[in-house]
This record gives sequence, structure tokens and C-alpha cells, in this order.
Amino acid sequence: MLSLRLANSISPHYPGETGIGKSTLMDTLFNTNFENFESSHFEPKVKLRAQTYDLQESNVRLKLTIVNTVGFGDQMNKQESYQHVVDYIDTQFESYLQEELKIKRSLHNYHDSRIHACLYFIAPSGHSLKSLDLVTMKKLDSKVNIIPVIAKADTISKSELHKFKIKIMSELVSNGVQIYQFPTDDETVSKINTAMNGILPFAVVGSSEEVKIGNKMVKARQYPWGVVQVENENHCDFVKLREMLICVNMEDLREQTHTRHYELYRRCKLEEMGFTDTNPESKPVSLQETYEAKRHEFLGDLQRREEEMRQMFVQRVKEKETELKEAERELQGKFEQLKRLHSEEKSKLDEKRRSLEDEINTFSKKKTAAELLQGQPFNTNANLKKDKDRKNSGFM
Repeated sequence: MLSLRLANSISPHYPGETGIGKSTLMDTLFNTNFENFESSHFEPKVKLRAQTYDLQESNVRLKLTIVNTVGFGDQMNKQESYQHVVDYIDTQFESYLQEELKIKRSLHNYHDSRIHACLYFIAPSGHSLKSLDLVTMKKLDSKVNIIPVIAKADTISKSELHKFKIKIMSELVSNGVQIYQFPTDDETVSKINTAMNGILPFAVVGSSEEVKIGNKMVKARQYPWGVVQVENENHCDFVKLREMLICVNMEDLREQTHTRHYELYRRCKLEEMGFTDTNPESKPVSLQETYEAKRHEFLGDLQRREEEMRQMFVQRVKEKETELKEAERELQGKFEQLKRLHSEEKSKLDEKRRSLEDEINTFSKKKTAAELLQGQPFNTNANLKKDKDRKNSGFM
């Protein structure tokens, strides 16, 4: 995609498949070798690369910003292809809107990065538009001036090219895609713009090579069957595209970007923010009234959220208290159960201790009795011996 900004500044944006010849055409269109980066068909996502150049031809100075969509249409999920482009354009509108809303604005020297023209490159299939092309242009037609371009138009015959142009325009109309129409209200350009509107889309050929035709060198593409001259209007629409884009309709492209596409974005954005020109009774509403209403609404919403948060906090505190009380009851129950088990175990131990003490006492008594029984025979024998000794002493 190509975005052109002229400031004289034009910002073109050019979407199209990888390898379709976008960079070559840009170099040819502005007769400059722009800084190009090679890209493959395996980019994980679409990347938008913006480059700004200061060009000068004769006494005309041109500030050109080119935005290239690297990897457009190469992903499995085609929706992401156009979404990156839409987001980029909206971002440029948002930057301009933020500058407009400042108290101290500097729009006179603001670097306007809005996209003024979209050169949408169409593959020269000769059959019909791809679904990705239709969906993408439908998403972009309310945001940017779309100029459809058939790339590498020298790859199909003139009769096929004519039928292909009719087929493309028919599909665009049937699908409700609004491309940029060159203005015809100005008498000075009405005739040429009417003619140019009749040959859309432009069938172009780009080439950085020069071939000698007669006595002069011209940009062309040379084939075994002949030479296709880039600036020969009988061969392609390159000259028509360059004149329409840079010479005739540059200012209208910029004006359409501001008055149509940017104003639509601005209106939708302000409506989303709650701003309106009239009240429900269709009476004018001042910015101050809208501000006060939004402020009152914001404060009311803030109080409502605070009350909701307070209620939620109270509810959570109650829930937490209930959980803690339930946990306390569970702990108390477990404590009572452990206390009961402890008491039962203590009773059992006391019972066992008393039983053991009784056994010890019984055993001690039995032991004492046994010792007494064992000690009696010994004492009897000793007494008998003493008596015997006394008897013997008496005889003596």
C-alpha cells in the first residue's frame, strides 16, 4: 500500500502482494531510487514501513512519505493483513486529532502523517479480484483515498486487460467499495478527470532500466518479442497515473483526506467520547454544556463505582468473617474432641496406673511372706543347736 503526503506534501500508502512490483513502480513514478528492503513471502505478520524523502524537480519541492506494507497477504490469517493497515491509518488520524485538541496548537508546522492516497496494487490475473482485495478495500474506503492499480500490466494482452478492468470495476461496485473519483466540479480539470475516471483502474508498468529507442534512452522493459515503454501511453497508464497523482489532483487528495476521511474519524471519535452538537430536543449544545454533562456523568459513575467497591468490600469482609467463624468453630470442635480424647486416655492411664500399683503391692506382700517363710527353718535349727549346747554344758 502506498501513502503519499505532499507539502507540498503527500503520503502514499501502497498495499499489494509481495513481489508484485510496488517498489519498482515507486522508483519509476518519482524517478528516484528509494531505499528498499527485500522481503520474503514468509513474514510472520504485516509490517508497515514509513520512509520520508525530500524531492525536488525543477522549482517544485516535494516532501514524500511512502508507507509500504511488507508481507501483506502472506499470512494464513488474512484478517490480520488488513487490520494492521487500518490500525496504522487510525493512528495517524489520532495523532492529528490530539494536536487539534491541544490548548496551544501548532498545526501550521505540524508534521502531518495522515495517509492521502492509497495505491492498491492488483495482481494481473485477468480473472477477478481476490476476496482479500475486496475485503481490504472495503475496510479502507472510508479511511483513505483508494486508487486501484493493476501491476505488471504488460503480462496480459490489451484485450484481456480491457476485460479485466471492466471486471474489477463491476466487482467493486457490486461489493459497495468506494474508490477515489477524480473531481469533475472544477472546469479546468473536469474534462481530463472525467476521462481518467473512465479508465480506472490504472494499468501500469514500472522499470528502472533504460532502453535505446531511436535516438533517446527511455525507461522500458525489453522482451524477446519487443519493448514495453513505461512512459508510452499506448503501452500502459503510467503517465496518466503520475499526472493524476502529482500534477492534477494532489491538492484534492489532501482536501479529501481532511474533509472526508479525517472528519469521519473525528466525528466518530468525539461521539464515542459522548460529545454531540444537539440534545434530544434537537437544540444546540455548547461545548461547556457537554463538558459539564460529561463531568457530572463521570462523577456519578465514579461515585457508583466507589459504592460498588464499598459494598463489595463489606460483602467480602462479611464472607471472610463467616469463613473465620466457621474455621473457629471447626477448630473449637477439634479442640473439644482432642480434649475428650485426652481425658479418656488419661482415665485409661490412671486406671492402668492404679492396677499396676495394686499388682506391685500384692507382689510386695507375696514377696515379704515368701521371705518370712524362707527365714523360719533357719531360726528353728539355730534354737535346737543352742538347746543342745546348753544340755551338754550341764552335764559337764
